[in-house]
Amino acid sequence: MKKNMGTIDRIIRILLAVVVVILYMTGSITGVAAIILGILAFVFIVTSMIGFCPLYVPLKISTIGKSK
Repeated sequence: MKKNMGTIDRIIRILLAVVVVILYMTGSITGVAAIILGILAFVFIVTSMIGFCPLYVPLKISTIGKSK
């Protein structure tokens, strides 16, 4: 499992997950939307922590900057 997520990508995912948590805690999202966004937020946090996004593999995407 080779890392394929750069720092900016990881930060954006964590910020989006935090926004979802805040929206849930304030009651702005409820029901099915809250469940779906909660799962997505969890996935964002996990992928950010490990630096690997499985969806990027078949799409051949990497957000890691190239070394000189």
